[in-house]
Amino acid sequence: MNIQFPYNFITIEGNIGSGKTTFCKKLREEYNCQLILEEFDDNPFLPLFYKDQERWAFTVELFFMTERYKQMQNQLVSRDMFVDFTVSDYTFVKTLLFARQNLEESEFKMFNKIFTTLNQSFPQPEILVYFHRSVEHLQANIAKRGREYEKDITDEYLTKVQNSYFEYFRNILSFPVLIIDLNTIDFETNDRNYEEVKLLLAKEYNPGVHRISLMV
Repeated sequence: MNIQFPYNFITIEGNIGSGKTTFCKKLREEYNCQLILEEFDDNPFLPLFYKDQERWAFTVELFFMTERYKQMQNQLVSRDMFVDFTVSDYTFVKTLLFARQNLEESEFKMFNKIFTTLNQSFPQPEILVYFHRSVEHLQANIAKRGREYEKDITDEYLTKVQNSYFEYFRNILSFPVLIIDLNTIDFETNDRNYEEVKLLLAKEYNPGVHRISLMV
């Protein structure tokens, strides 16, 4: 069902294994939209980071920030005028959220200065949708997709990432944030689940945080 959305720039966010990229790809298959997907597989330091976070944190975060900036600059600032809307499976602020969790204080201060300068060139999303799943369900999804470098991701790390997102959402007042509780919801193979999420996106929300549960 081709539901129309009242937004020109939609960001789908979530923890590792939440299904954000899968959902964005399904939208692209159905709609004439511009799709921006994070190219995390191209980060050669990521496998090293999951094995030794303290040693490789600054390197991996700096690489991510640089690559995200180049991608956003190429695709978001120079948006295609012939698409109906743009959907991205990450927001540039994600760079800062992960860095805050992974870097030492002195490293984060340096990192934050660079981020603040780069972030000024990007528009904010008209809505940010956060796919929330429990750590247990995230780990199940991570195991299912079988990426070798993700096998060392701990429950503690996923919890830290989740808490970082929620802390960030508390301060957003300029655009709506829609948190959708999913857990076992599978919109990759279940068309009904996919349509339910789309219907939520078709509504207009006031700025600030809204939370809805689709868990069964």
